[in-house]
Amino acid sequence: MSTPIRRLDHVAIAVWDTDVALLHFRDRLGLNVVHSEELAQPRVRLTYLDAGNAFVQLVEPLDDESDVARALAENGEGIHHICFGVDDAVVGAQALSANGAAAVAGTGRGRVSAFVPGPAAHGVRIECTQFDWAADVESPLGWLTGEPAEHS
Repeated sequence: MSTPIRRLDHVAIAVWDTDVALLHFRDRLGLNVVHSEELAQPRVRLTYLDAGNAFVQLVEPLDDESDVARALAENGEGIHHICFGVDDAVVGAQALSANGAAAVAGTGRGRVSAFVPGPAAHGVRIECTQFDWAADVESPLGWLTGEPAEHS
């Protein structure tokens, strides 16, 4: 079974404090925040920044029991996963898994998402999210349109 990957949706970076991380990603790099939300399960804050043809997602744990908090405690801040837009997030994650195992579904930006279960291939966890042509291709979000940010 295979699934077409429609686009790279986002690269997720685990951070201890979103406000501190924004000093770098927003203020220094000039990436605009386009969406932020807190999820009840898992208890995380997700902040999306426009990085051109994909997003940078900052993932901050809101409790010490989450997988993100454990990953931060073990590895420190850094890349947590990459996410691809696919037609059906759960079916896509199952298709990309080594054994076709069921994936845990969640949400982000109001979309269904699912992680590929099992160990991370090459040290990278993979997530799939629902691809939406109007939002992902026709919308100006996810595509840098203005002048480059000034770098100091």
